[in-house]
Amino acid sequence: MTLKHWIGTGLGLGISLLASTPLQAANAPDKNFGLDLKFTGQSEDDRDLGTRDGGDVNGFGIDLRPWIFGQRGQWSAFAMGQAVAATDIVETDTIESGDIEADSDQGDSREPDKSYLAMREFWVDYAGLTPYPGEHLRFGRQRLRSQEGTWWDTNIEALNWTFDTTLLRANLGAAERFSDYRTDLDELSPRDKDRQHLFGSVGTQWSPGHWVGMKLHHSHDSGSLPRVGEQVDELSKTYTGDLTWLGLEADGDFFNTRSRQPLNYWAQLTWLTGQTDAISQGVVDDRRVATGRHDGDVDAWAVDLGLRWNIDDQWKVGGAYARGSGGGDEDKSKQFVQTGLESNRSSFTGVESRLHRFGEAFRGELSNLQVATAFGSWKLREDYDASLVYHRFWRLDGDQDVGASGINAPLQDGDKDLGQEVDLVVTKYFKQGLLPASMSQHFDDSSALVRFRGGVFKPGDAYGSQADSLMHRAFVDLIWRF
Repeated sequence: MTLKHWIGTGLGLGISLLASTPLQAANAPDKNFGLDLKFTGQSEDDRDLGTRDGGDVNGFGIDLRPWIFGQRGQWSAFAMGQAVAATDIVETDTIESGDIEADSDQGDSREPDKSYLAMREFWVDYAGLTPYPGEHLRFGRQRLRSQEGTWWDTNIEALNWTFDTTLLRANLGAAERFSDYRTDLDELSPRDKDRQHLFGSVGTQWSPGHWVGMKLHHSHDSGSLPRVGEQVDELSKTYTGDLTWLGLEADGDFFNTRSRQPLNYWAQLTWLTGQTDAISQGVVDDRRVATGRHDGDVDAWAVDLGLRWNIDDQWKVGGAYARGSGGGDEDKSKQFVQTGLESNRSSFTGVESRLHRFGEAFRGELSNLQVATAFGSWKLREDYDASLVYHRFWRLDGDQDVGASGINAPLQDGDKDLGQEVDLVVTKYFKQGLLPASMSQHFDDSSALVRFRGGVFKPGDAYGSQADSLMHRAFVDLIWRF
């Protein structure tokens, strides 16, 4: 039986659970169904930095997400749909839009529509393997999420076991993306096709508010590459192979927005090793074709550091630094890449609002990239929060590209200065108690809010003298949950 059939079986079980008579578990949620309503206005100019036509977005969108949850004994099931209608290609989904935006020029099969239907999640869960209340075995399309967002934060088909207690946190799972489950996308992105993921983590609290742990992730890409002489298009794979990430981390409640410690810290060191099979490309008769194929080893690393001072209950200031190695040659690459399941979004400024770790406008991937960050945040009771963030970006190897980002402009060889950015995120919250506590893990935000989030990016010398002097990306979100 294939994984798709297993998912179908799981959905059938979930429907039967949801259709049962009233659920009898003592910790059942206050509601078993609801609707997440989101209005988004977006202004963006110009992700191409003036190097080609397009790259602007100005429009409004409405995003409806009906959900249903059922529980009987140790079994539970959850499903969430999505319906989007917009005047432009508006980003209403912060964790699923990165790849789609980056792939928006990959032909009709990956071209997003202004309006579409989708399935975000559908899973069944069993919580009876151990007597601990924080233990779950979950199967189906689900939210995989690590608190820092740089390893995992996406919806994907997975079998995932989690264990979460006061002193010990762990998870172990396997995942593979078979579809985007959207009516407007017919093909997976090249990096998701035929790619399996195995992952796990463990962390222990050695003192109140102080954790140490490790993460492990392995991806196996068994897809096929174009043969020499065959045409290479936007949906062609350019590399396959096996990659393994190992990360060691120390966390002083850096992502805990309710921490009472005067100082919060974060440190993570990650090694990447593996082997890839990649193609070289060239242009023949105005067609881009594969001109060769070579094997190479990968030996790379990354570091992510953060420190935050909680001045009082309202004001916080801090800084962060991240570096993903770059360089190498065809035989041995030193270029770090992330797992492909990340969003790079987290609450690193110490308030509830989640921000992109590498800029709301630039949205870099930690690959041949160095980022220095300074931030301040403010919170007024449960009603308001605001974050002001400054980023400075460089690439490590001036002759190689950086990873995926929100900027679609060519880089100039030799220059390392990518630019700088200022982000502002301001949120007003309403009706904090509307969302059942048992459902909070499925949502990024509180029950109702109005939020402005935006970034202004100033390109550096690496983008050349022809690039625009400024680029911005800004959103206004209105969220209400019924």
